Amino acid sequence: MRRLILAITILAVAGLGLWEPSARAQEDSANRPVIAAYYYKIKWGYQDEFLDLFRRNHYPVLEAQVKGGRLLRVEAYTPRFHGDGHSDWNFVTILVYKNWQAFGDSSQEQEIIKRLYPDQEKYKREEKRRFELLDAHWDVPLNPASMK
Repeated sequence: MRRLILAITILAVAGLGLWEPSARAQEDSANRPVIAAYYYKIKWGYQDEFLDLFRRNHYPVLEAQVKGGRLLRVEAYTPRFHGDGHSDWNFVTILVYKNWQAFGDSSQEQEIIKRLYPDQEKYKREEKRRFELLDAHWDVPLNPASMK
């Protein structure tokens, strides 16, 4: 019986030793920046209109979130070359969130929108139009891939 209790105690202590680094790693991971790519496939011929609406109505909201600390950085890209015309996307934004909590917390976004756009009817109409110009849109949170 003593051997059984000793074995259980040893396993429990060993398990705690293994748990501690794992818990610490999870905590560190939760506090690291989170990178997400937001892909847009804009209908052919409407890229300029989409970009104009994005710059006018969505980018200022993202900038306000950088100033507020939820986002660390916002980047936007279009393909450099035309390619074969069969690309999956033709506009992408890369958002770097402060951490996982910031990634999941969009509670301040509506307040920012109301502050930046007092004419809510116009804002909603233009945002609706911006999404009408899309064939597809998808979001991809990214994990770093270690090359070491």
